[in-house]
Amino acid sequence: MGLTPGDNAGESSANELRERIWSVISFDRHEAGSVTYDEASRKIEELERAHVAGLCIVTDDAAARAHRA
Repeated sequence: MGLTPGDNAGESSANELRERIWSVISFDRHEAGSVTYDEASRKIEELERAHVAGLCIVTDDAAARAHRA
């Protein structure tokens, strides 16, 4: 199902990226939380320079579940 000109799904998605609901996780730990997607992206770049393995941007909820296991 595609978007029609009147749909605001794209706008909603863009707004969600600006919300502080994102986390950065690695293989070993929860690296950052409650950040915007742009902040998470910058954190990934910083951690990559430090050679941290297994980096991923996920929602805060997913991060909490991932590190409980």
